[in-house]
Amino acid sequence: MIGDDPSGRLRPAILAELRRTVGTRARRRLLAITMVIGVVAAVGVALGVPPADRTIAAVVTPVQLLMSVTVPFFGVLLAADLRRSDRTRVAPMLLAAVALAAGVAIFGVLVSVLATAGVPSDAPQGRWQHLGTIVLGSVLVQGVAQLVGTGLGLLVRSVILGCIATIVIPLGLWFLLGVVPALSPAQAWLTPFPSVQHLLSGEMTPVSWAQWFVVALIWGFGLNAVGVLRLRRTRPSES
Repeated sequence: MIGDDPSGRLRPAILAELRRTVGTRARRRLLAITMVIGVVAAVGVALGVPPADRTIAAVVTPVQLLMSVTVPFFGVLLAADLRRSDRTRVAPMLLAAVALAAGVAIFGVLVSVLATAGVPSDAPQGRWQHLGTIVLGSVLVQGVAQLVGTGLGLLVRSVILGCIATIVIPLGLWFLLGVVPALSPAQAWLTPFPSVQHLLSGEMTPVSWAQWFVVALIWGFGLNAVGVLRLRRTRPSES
């Protein structure tokens, strides 16, 4: 059955999926581009904002947002690999994808910390305010971004269209909800962008956490659940 691991060899399967994420020259270039984007954004923001605004939150927000554009592409690629193969286990692919996203998130935090520490700051609350929440938020942001990629990779047959969809669908829904004033409060509950901003600012309230949970449930769990069901229907003999 898809998703089962009767042999108890989940760890080797995850490692194999991780190797697959950078198994081609194109994928290694994509990872390098993602990291370069993070470095350039960190340095540019740290040097560009006024000293009073030079905080870790101010630097890490654009860094993680920009890297989250390309991170889901790895999820789309891994899901496409799975669809085209005779492999039946989805869990290793999902876990490897999230592990890669967490690594990218930590890299983004590190370059943001170095950039923030390397310039003078007159921030009234201190440049490192909410650092712990920001680190956690960075991992959550990239993790869900990656799961959007795996979900759409399972649902959309074309890799190119799947990659485009990871950008267009979340932002498109956010834009459409904002156009209608009566629906704009739903943006924070149904689309990732508002919750991402809260997480990366470090200023989370109970309502903000609830909104993030709903967003993660929809875009992380829900999208992939639908994708797995579709995959099972294409492989009826294995389900």
